[in-house]
Amino acid sequence: MTRRTLFAAALLLAAIPSLAQTASHKKAAPKPEPTEPELAEYIRGALLSLSPSDGINDNAEVTYNADTKVLTVTGPQGRCETSIPALNPNTPVWDVYDPSDTDRTREKLLRLTLVSVSGKTARTCYDPQGRVNGMMPGNRARFLFSESHADQIPAFQDKMAKAFKKLIAQTGGAPEKDLF
Repeated sequence: MTRRTLFAAALLLAAIPSLAQTASHKKAAPKPEPTEPELAEYIRGALLSLSPSDGINDNAEVTYNADTKVLTVTGPQGRCETSIPALNPNTPVWDVYDPSDTDRTREKLLRLTLVSVSGKTARTCYDPQGRVNGMMPGNRARFLFSESHADQIPAFQDKMAKAFKKLIAQTGGAPEKDLF
């Protein structure tokens, strides 16, 4: 081997570790945004798996119609159909609700309330016989979770609110705005 060949081989061997190091330090590709079906399925799964189980507030079935953009939650008291694009993503409110009455103590519920954008109906509720339940206001939608189950999931409220906000935007609803 000539001196030039040895020198070129030495340079090549010296460059290989730095090339490998450079490749490993490249930034990872950004995580793709979840799709509408993925967000709807995430919300549906949480409503079902973290459902209250008191016989009154249970989320017995949850469906999402991608054509109409309606999330339907069915329970012992009937069903509520929520128009996702009609919801205001800037007003999610979480509270703890105690559904106990004088006859029976029930587990506390974590309740997410979203109001409708002005001029739109957020939800329509029906009794078990399929008649419209006029006692339920149409300008807000409420989603119930077992507080004890939801508390076991780190940052559950933030994740769920974020999922709803993204789903609202992806279904043609108002995008979230930083108002202040």
